[in-house]
Amino acid sequence: MGGCQINFTVGIDFTGSNGDPKSPDSLHYLSPNGLNQYLSAIWSVGQVVQDYDTDKLFPAFGFGAQVPPDFKVSHEFALNFNPSNPYCQGVQGIVEAYRFALPQVKLYGPTNFSPIIHHVARFAAQAAQQGTAAQYFVLLILTDGEITDLDQTRQAIVACSKLPMSIIIVGVGEADFKAMEFLDGDGGVLKSLTGEPVARDIVQFVPYRDFVSAPKEALAQSVLAEVPTQLVSYFKMLNLAPVQPPKPVTQ
Repeated sequence: MGGCQINFTVGIDFTGSNGDPKSPDSLHYLSPNGLNQYLSAIWSVGQVVQDYDTDKLFPAFGFGAQVPPDFKVSHEFALNFNPSNPYCQGVQGIVEAYRFALPQVKLYGPTNFSPIIHHVARFAAQAAQQGTAAQYFVLLILTDGEITDLDQTRQAIVACSKLPMSIIIVGVGEADFKAMEFLDGDGGVLKSLTGEPVARDIVQFVPYRDFVSAPKEALAQSVLAEVPTQLVSYFKMLNLAPVQPPKPVTQ
């Protein structure tokens, strides 16, 4: 978009509320065809997302699980267990890393979004200091919607609204997603605990269940519907012109 590099990061919910992956009623249960709702959502959304990401390398993280070797709870562990290089090659790479991680971690909790939001925000803040419209960051969170650190997440979102960053939350399963809808802020302006409103809308929430039987394009359009506007709103807020302005249309 106008010469701007869009960087996608994926965060996957590995908390206990998803259910035991060995049990067929778990959202992480791999059916005989090797799929589950998380993988279906990764495939559907990722296929669209990777067209916007030039290097096709996606940092992919899990949160809320006890991870080897010491089985301490982590809220931002690399799916490939390589924290110095958490990048996955395309959607296929994310799927492979997910399948690799799932049997090795223990689903636990609590469900904290703020650590992974802060993780991406650090990169967005570095890019913001460059003073050009060259980099934009999108964090894609896949979750069952049970959130523990709602207050800290609100604070994080308000802080991130001043950075070149958007957050897309895909709700997996049949849970009550009221907290996710609250973070989306479409029903009103999201504010921090101290009452500071977001500088601009940066969160888009999409319940995956609404699209399970719909064409893949429908999910993708809904997921990415607000990102172009959010990207433009950030650079306009700072009066930054596109790196590659669109060529004038000749008659």
